[in-house]
Amino acid sequence: MSSKDDSHYDYVPSVPAAVITVLAFIILLIVHVFRIFKTRTWFCTPFVVGTILEIIGYLARAYGKKKPTSTPAYIIQALFILLAPILFAASIYMFLSRMIRATGQTSFSIIKPRKLTRIFVGGDILCFIVQAIGGAILAGSDTKSASNLGKAVILAGLVLQIFIFGFFLVVAVVWHSRMKREKMDLDWERYIWMLYIVSAIISVRNLFRVIEYAMGKDGYLLANEWPMYVFDALLMVVVLALCSSWYVGDIGDGSACMREEGGGLVPTDVELGRTNGRAGTR
Repeated sequence: MSSKDDSHYDYVPSVPAAVITVLAFIILLIVHVFRIFKTRTWFCTPFVVGTILEIIGYLARAYGKKKPTSTPAYIIQALFILLAPILFAASIYMFLSRMIRATGQTSFSIIKPRKLTRIFVGGDILCFIVQAIGGAILAGSDTKSASNLGKAVILAGLVLQIFIFGFFLVVAVVWHSRMKREKMDLDWERYIWMLYIVSAIISVRNLFRVIEYAMGKDGYLLANEWPMYVFDALLMVVVLALCSSWYVGDIGDGSACMREEGGGLVPTDVELGRTNGRAGTR
């Protein structure tokens, strides 16, 4: 517990943990900015914005050691760390859409790639708004009922995000399985497996947050700092590190396919999806 009764924290925030986390995110921010400009992969910009939110959030946590009663710092760290992974998810949704278009096998997807982006990114924006509203209510609450309302809204946003991610994985798995059933040469398959992995990691983080808020302020997860670093900060660092390896180049209108070049995916006029040595149908 902080020595001050009016502290916003049930513990003394760890400055070393916050600083190490900030440094990790700064390194990953530099990597992602470099990859975005190198490959002109602008749809990955949410990774950068989300990483900046993480950095600011953990800097605010470090400041919480010096000023544990600072309401602005507490609100910033709570909101920014809560919302940043939603931005990571947006780029992941758009990555699948572009990968489907780049292989030329759009007919295998249960949702058209352009609609896929609109549906999932739209759902992502809704989750962002709901959780932001919940966080604002919780941060500004001065009564137990207001605090409970804020937590309930945040929980609703987190549960919605889990369901959206689950449906997203269904879309990805169906498309992937149809490609395999047609015996396509899946030279790009490691990218879809990496997409599964990062999606699972974000889902674990979201589940942790659901349990955290469901347990309440008196629960173990909110009353101790280490779970947040293990089940949120560390997991998001892993997500950003993994995603830095599958940047794609300018895919274009979807008629192009992908090939590896310089560690990423770029268009090629030769289709990757092939059946018995011939280009697969779209």
